[in-house]
Amino acid sequence: MPSHPALPPSPPAAGAGSPPGWRQVALPRPGEAGQPRYHQATIDDLGTPLADVTFVVVDLETTGGSPKDCAITEIGAVKVRGGQVLGEFQTLVDPGMAIPPYISVLTGITSMMVAAAPRIDAVLPAFLEFARGTVLVAHNAPFDLGFLRAACDASGLMWPAFASVDTAVLARRLLTRDEVPNCKLGTLAPFFSTSTQPCHRALDDARATVDVLHGLFERLGPLGVTSLEELTGLTRQVDPQRRRKRHLAEHVPSGPGVYVFRGPRDEPLYVGTSNDLRSRVRSYFTAGEQRSRMTEMVALAERIEALPCAHDLEAAVRELRLIAEHKPRYNRRSRFPERALWVRLTEEVFPRLSVVRRVRPGAGVFLGPFPDRRAADAAVAAVHEALPLRQCTSRLSLTVLGTACALAGMGRCGAPCTGAQSREEYASVAAVFAAAVAADPGDLVAPLLARVERLGADGRYEDAAVLRDRVAVLVRAVRRRQRLELLATVPELVLARPDGSGGWQLSVVRRGRLVAAGVAERGRSVRAYLADLRATAETPDGPADELAASVDETELVLRWMEKPGTRLVDVTGVLASRTPGTGHYSAFLARVDAGRAERDPFGDARPLSTRAQPDRVAPGQPERRPGRHGSARVAGRRGRPVTGLASPA
Repeated sequence: MPSHPALPPSPPAAGAGSPPGWRQVALPRPGEAGQPRYHQATIDDLGTPLADVTFVVVDLETTGGSPKDCAITEIGAVKVRGGQVLGEFQTLVDPGMAIPPYISVLTGITSMMVAAAPRIDAVLPAFLEFARGTVLVAHNAPFDLGFLRAACDASGLMWPAFASVDTAVLARRLLTRDEVPNCKLGTLAPFFSTSTQPCHRALDDARATVDVLHGLFERLGPLGVTSLEELTGLTRQVDPQRRRKRHLAEHVPSGPGVYVFRGPRDEPLYVGTSNDLRSRVRSYFTAGEQRSRMTEMVALAERIEALPCAHDLEAAVRELRLIAEHKPRYNRRSRFPERALWVRLTEEVFPRLSVVRRVRPGAGVFLGPFPDRRAADAAVAAVHEALPLRQCTSRLSLTVLGTACALAGMGRCGAPCTGAQSREEYASVAAVFAAAVAADPGDLVAPLLARVERLGADGRYEDAAVLRDRVAVLVRAVRRRQRLELLATVPELVLARPDGSGGWQLSVVRRGRLVAAGVAERGRSVRAYLADLRATAETPDGPADELAASVDETELVLRWMEKPGTRLVDVTGVLASRTPGTGHYSAFLARVDAGRAERDPFGDARPLSTRAQPDRVAPGQPERRPGRHGSARVAGRRGRPVTGLASPA
């Protein structure tokens, strides 16, 4: 190891008194063999040079996108060091299941090809020995390494503590959108002129990833990144401005609650929730937070407000109410609950369906809510497929008759405008929709499912899939509506869950609204604590048969109530589900979800797009900080302190 030419005249004893920046090494010299000397550390002492690191670039082919229900069909790996290929590893793997046709089309691997291949438990020991003592490299490493870890767990093998490098993450750090539109392997291969083109076969893709890795290493030289430790720090680098704001999290307590990032004018920038406030807030100032929106938000934040809560349900409800009230610019979910859509059966002589944004009691039958207009239109189209309701928007009269439209000639409408259908006959058709929303959707859904079967039998698979998806949207909307009505008419509901320490988490719900929450610790009288909690609970306003909370809040209460271990302590009124309801359509909805997963087997893959403004490190330049869109673009109203659980929704 090279030493500094100027040595300290009298080196101190090894231990705590060593000079800063100096390290003790064994440098033998005449008469002092094995005696320790001190020298100033050079760049070679700071880490493992990349030229001396052995990398194993691995790629997998699988039967799908999730290791939970899919398996490996091929493993390909290339061992390299210093730009030289040391060895290759390739084998087909019998996944123990049939390979789906779309996977065979994508990869070219069929069930016949892997019939005689070894199983994964026979392949893994050989691969682990091939990769022993190396650094694993993969493009979108969480996908490949996740499958390998799951295979080790299933085979009873211990997954070694491999260091790993993700070339997709490294490319996002080093390349801009002007150079490549995204960081997929198929896009990076021609950019770096790889010798092997990726073709969804494991060894070829691994060889292409090797060339991509070397091309990215060439970008590291001007940045002064020469060691493995510096490479790891580059892929997980923290913006210095974000690091300097870590003091904002010093006062945040542990435990469940809500945190609010506030900007220069004390306006809420972002509202979040966690079961451990302190660890969650501190994570925003580490390299684990890679979202560009959150980086910009932290740069604008001036202080963090923490609101401790009794348990996770209270924290989730507080978060919803704060987001709905303040609409922070960096929150995307639940900012505008008033934009939910409903399908309404109007109260007219000849009612029709319309899409509205507000539920008015006594103004007809309402189905929903729907997240967007597309879902609402799909449900309306499904109803019109089953029932000959009129689709015109004009108001009809019993005395003034009109002319029939094309839908009447097609049998899609009873033509009440011409007098061909009486008011009583039309009312019996509309009553099918009202009965479906209230309790029994059988008469509405049964003809639709029968038509789906007929379309499939006739080979019209695309039409059958469209109608099937519309029916699924309709059934889910009916189920959601009936679940909400489950709590709408209950004056008071008391729920309890064990807190894991011998105590009980308590929630008081009135007409679907969480009005009080607390924790009865171990050794404390639960009944006495609950009596005090109910006495100080909020009294919601509004009619007695309507929800007193937003739809999202009521669904949070329902999910908390349905968790295993939740106990019903007390109920005022009647808590009952409508019958027969939508329970017997659960298998149908599961098949629809499974069909969508088959159409998009890799739907859970992480995005590999480049950043519009990537956090790059240029030679001789400081790291980029938020630009002109920083503190000048601050939206939202001035934050007001929240004084209790009953914040306005």
